[in-house]
Amino acid sequence: GLSFLEFNYMIMQSYDFYHMFQTLGCNMQFGGDDQWSNMLGGTELIRRKLGKDAYAMTITLLMNSEGKKMGKTAKGAVWLDPNKTSPFEFYQYWRNVGDADVLKCIRMLTFLPLEEIDAMDKWEGSQLNRAKEILAYELTKLVHGQEEAEKAQETARGLFAGSGSTEHMPSTELPAAKFEDGKIGAIALLVACGLCPSNGEARRLIQQGGMMVNDKKVTDIAASFDQADFQGEGVIIKKGKKVFHRAYME
Repeated sequence: GLSFLEFNYMIMQSYDFYHMFQTLGCNMQFGGDDQWSNMLGGTELIRRKLGKDAYAMTITLLMNSEGKKMGKTAKGAVWLDPNKTSPFEFYQYWRNVGDADVLKCIRMLTFLPLEEIDAMDKWEGSQLNRAKEILAYELTKLVHGQEEAEKAQETARGLFAGSGSTEHMPSTELPAAKFEDGKIGAIALLVACGLCPSNGEARRLIQQGGMMVNDKKVTDIAASFDQADFQGEGVIIKKGKKVFHRAYME
């Protein structure tokens, strides 16, 4: 049976469909297959209230190997809008999917020939990293175009090789007001760059060994950095194993 919250959500979604049908002429709702019952509730409401037909169409949800919905990061949803998720961040998300998920993602989300994908079924070890690069490149090209996909791939490869341009990496320009006596603390730096939403989370990240600045681990929550370090190319902050961010000053 449905819980009260689930029932309430179904009623609200049904009414939304009914409202859009009346005001916008929307006669089909499209979504994940976990929304099938909610969508049917909307078509039934429209039929009963207006005597008209409406339709619902679902698609299989993309689940990871643990049976959880994909598409979430520490900062929230993975957006198609480059202003919300940059092409580099988008590329990095797919480059870092789990070994058990990469081939399923390639099969479901790219237009590579099935024969080519079938040949990857036998890949293992370091070959899976190559598969992840293919997935990340193909999806970034599909969403943001070939030029942005190549930039993202070049930046990612350069980071892990310890070389290459940081031009296309997500970055934050720090205003002078963020510095006190020519310094900025590690906690303040993480928050200023949007890598942590609060001082408390930034403190926990540092204590757990999840912050690096220019390849050096930061373990002291009282650590600080000189304003001069952020001139020119600035510094590269690494959060966890997968998130890179550049902080700089003009």
